[in-house]
Amino acid sequence: MRAASIAALLQLLATMLVLVSVNVASPNCASICGNISIPYPFGLGAGCHRESFKLFCNETYHPPKLFMENSVVEVLEISTQDSTVTIDSGILSLALARNEDTNAVWAIPLNGSIYTTSAIRNDLVVLGCGFIMLVAFDHESAPASSTLYDCLSSYPKQQVLLFDSNLIPIDLSIRDITAPINASLAVMEGGWWSNGNNMTLQKAVLADTTLGASRGVVHSIPGVPIRTVISWVFSSLSCAEARNSSDFGCLSNNGECLDYIKQDDSAGGYTCHCRGGYEGNPYRRHGCQDINECTRPGEYSCSGQCTNLIGSYTCTCPHGTSGNPRKQNGCSSTKSAKEKFSGFAIALKVGSGVGVLLIIIAVLFVRRNLITWKAKKSREFFFKQNRGLLLQRLVDKDIAERMMFSLQELEKATNKFDNARKLGGGGHGTVYKGILSDQRVVAIKKSKVIIQRETDDFINEVAILSQVNHRNAVKLFGCCLETEVPLLVYEFISNGTLYDKLHASTPLSFPWKERLRIAFETSRCLAYLHSAASISIVHRDIKSANILLDDQLTAKVSDFGASRGIPIDQTGVATAVQGTFGYLDPEYYHTRRLTEKSDVYSFGVMLVELLTRKKPCVHMPSPGASLTAEFILRVNQGKLFEMLDQQVIEEGGEEAKDVAVVAVMCLSLKGEDRPTMRQVETRLEAMQTVANNAPLEQNNVNVDDDNFSRHYSMEEECMSSMDFPR
Repeated sequence: MRAASIAALLQLLATMLVLVSVNVASPNCASICGNISIPYPFGLGAGCHRESFKLFCNETYHPPKLFMENSVVEVLEISTQDSTVTIDSGILSLALARNEDTNAVWAIPLNGSIYTTSAIRNDLVVLGCGFIMLVAFDHESAPASSTLYDCLSSYPKQQVLLFDSNLIPIDLSIRDITAPINASLAVMEGGWWSNGNNMTLQKAVLADTTLGASRGVVHSIPGVPIRTVISWVFSSLSCAEARNSSDFGCLSNNGECLDYIKQDDSAGGYTCHCRGGYEGNPYRRHGCQDINECTRPGEYSCSGQCTNLIGSYTCTCPHGTSGNPRKQNGCSSTKSAKEKFSGFAIALKVGSGVGVLLIIIAVLFVRRNLITWKAKKSREFFFKQNRGLLLQRLVDKDIAERMMFSLQELEKATNKFDNARKLGGGGHGTVYKGILSDQRVVAIKKSKVIIQRETDDFINEVAILSQVNHRNAVKLFGCCLETEVPLLVYEFISNGTLYDKLHASTPLSFPWKERLRIAFETSRCLAYLHSAASISIVHRDIKSANILLDDQLTAKVSDFGASRGIPIDQTGVATAVQGTFGYLDPEYYHTRRLTEKSDVYSFGVMLVELLTRKKPCVHMPSPGASLTAEFILRVNQGKLFEMLDQQVIEEGGEEAKDVAVVAVMCLSLKGEDRPTMRQVETRLEAMQTVANNAPLEQNNVNVDDDNFSRHYSMEEECMSSMDFPR
């Protein structure tokens, strides 16, 4: 028993140590000064803090003291959960002579867009007497534009005015002085004054002879810090605005973003908090950690059996009792004396059936072991079968050994493929978000239907991606071969698809330069697939929904399930038609002959989608017309601007015309009339270089290939006929 108690105690201490140390400060940054913890976004050195959150640790004090950078404001406490910082604000001196009036303004020397004095958590205290005070508030919710406080007294001793109004005044007008006074003002944490500290502060003020030397000056009282609670926000943006920016601060998976509302009900930025059942620093990745509520009976009451869960806990009454286990002594016995005797009699009768019960338990045990054995054999069978299929397709045989994941590991990473982890689905499977044991965040593709074609497509995707190594192609980490249809494990791309961004229900989408860059990066990847890989690879399903975007909006081509390799000595292969309606090459559809030019056509459709912000299958005004046909018609009529997205018209200028010409060339009905992806890449690279005002070398824009030479006259004709409205 004693050994078990010691082990339990050590486990509890280890848990507490982990919770205390989890992601408080940035890596390799100091997390404490004296006895004050320093959580991010606050920090001391370069790279350890956010702007306006820099601190300074003065180690000349014993123990060291923490200060706001470039100020004399001493920091006493920092809380990320409450989004507050407690400072020593000192005393504002109001030394006045008889019959003298004065105005005094109390303020904190901090960034007003980030820091705000908490009106709810502080009290206003004035020490002194023999005057009338006029307090002005700068809040619409104030009871009046000003409030008068009378402190006229014939008593010579010092008096106290305590204003607990939930409002912090910005201007104080003191008048009608009946005698020379040495009044002082402080804004301090609510409750501090009434907790036995009033006499301590009054004695310290009376003993400090420097307070009366000047008025309107804030003084620190040695040994008596004036604790003032200051609220802060991570950014002046709202949560909705911040989520669409690259500077979103709520990084923890178990955190949430809250808009900060000022006293006048106006928006004042946002803060991050850990969800219920978690604690830590929501501004750090994995900063919010699960709380073991069962070890905190003072906060989470449970008089029954407590079980900790991820993000919560359960509390149940012990067997044979009932009631409310969350109340003190809430569980009571459910059996009367008669029932207990009856239960004893039943127990005697049940004893005769112990043999039957043991048989049932044995059957269940054997059944469970049989199910486990069958599952193991099934995994082994599928592994051998799929490994053989994979080895037949792979150029590099070693990949079958280096990139294997077990089914158990992937089930753990996705919480057994929970629907809450589902990211979406394409034509070749459903994608789940997973977190591996090494904390890598991955995307795991699982087949929707167990048919041989899905198995072939998945094996084909592994074989294709094992030969692809390009920054604009999604990276394959590995696969699991222990299921009938293999599971694929990719790098996790966090910013959704190009389709989602283009067709969001907002007035504006990507800036033109971002669209041009994404088009160039996609063309660069396709040119690599067609000409730089060990064999020519045709993607066969290029569309905006298969272009993923990372945090920097870098394009990543994905979904290679329909891709097909073509030997270098061949121009095409005959194969069944695969692709997406609206993007599908009409020549490939009619001839069943797949070539690299099929990807060129699909890329041309995507360029039209980038220019117009319209879906390829959208209903067009002309009967039977498609988006691409309507686009080509408007280009030939010199009415391109009628088709373009308004944002492209305003930002794209001549570059948009150039891209439209490239799109028309890619959409030629005959494959031989279309440019190659390498030519398209070179053309878009030249446009982007000019757009970025970078020097452009002649050899980067000189496209003298036969295809572009044949189209040059058409390009001139298109360019001369296109014009934007003035």
